[in-house]
Amino acid sequence: MIDSHCHLTDPRLGEQLQGVLDRAAAAGVTRMITVGTSLEDDRRCVELCRRLPQVRCAIGIHPNYVAESNLEDVDEIASLQMDPSVVALGEMGLDYHYSQETKSRQRDFFIRQLELARKAGRPVVIHCREAVEDTLAILRDFTGVLALFHCFTGTLHEARQVVDAGYYLGFGGAVTFKKSEALRDVAREVPTDRFVMETDAPYLTPEPMRKIKINEPAMVMHTAAVVAAARGCDVDEVDRLSTASVRRFFGWDSQ
Repeated sequence: MIDSHCHLTDPRLGEQLQGVLDRAAAAGVTRMITVGTSLEDDRRCVELCRRLPQVRCAIGIHPNYVAESNLEDVDEIASLQMDPSVVALGEMGLDYHYSQETKSRQRDFFIRQLELARKAGRPVVIHCREAVEDTLAILRDFTGVLALFHCFTGTLHEARQVVDAGYYLGFGGAVTFKKSEALRDVAREVPTDRFVMETDAPYLTPEPMRKIKINEPAMVMHTAAVVAAARGCDVDEVDRLSTASVRRFFGWDSQ
């Protein structure tokens, strides 16, 4: 299994990194993609990947970090993304839940990063919260840029819009929550070649582990089990499908 989205540079994981990696391997999670949220974090992601052959990274500026970032940071990301450890740009996008007051600035950063992705030929990892329509509207101006809506929590209608546009969905711990039956319907209906598994660790710990406040890559197996149950298949099949999608989307061939 590949955890397609985690934050290994977060101190909650970084301070116990070897244990996190050991527990992931024991659970059958052999590879991870760690994702940056700011220019400083992006640099840490690249440095980490240089030490860990089982980890690759996506680098970008998260919409909740735009207030403390400069648009010129994207120019530095343009240079940093040439490192062989980088497999995508992001996470980037729009968040209307926490950051209503920065909508215009979020849009500026999103567009600037999409321009870089188009120029560099990179896929993008999308953070989208309560903003599916606006996110898709912006992406329409960037045909040819492949996008993954990570930790998707939208409606079935929104999921169909995303998939119909040619993009991918990521399923994280939210799909396991007791009140997430509608999201499990999405997991049931998404095409076999359009979804990946992720944790968003250290966030969104899945059931039945929610009492453990710090999520980690090993726990992606609990999420995979719920997606497997929703789809009427076994975890091995979800692993196979997700791994194939990760390889196709990120261009990360197995070793």
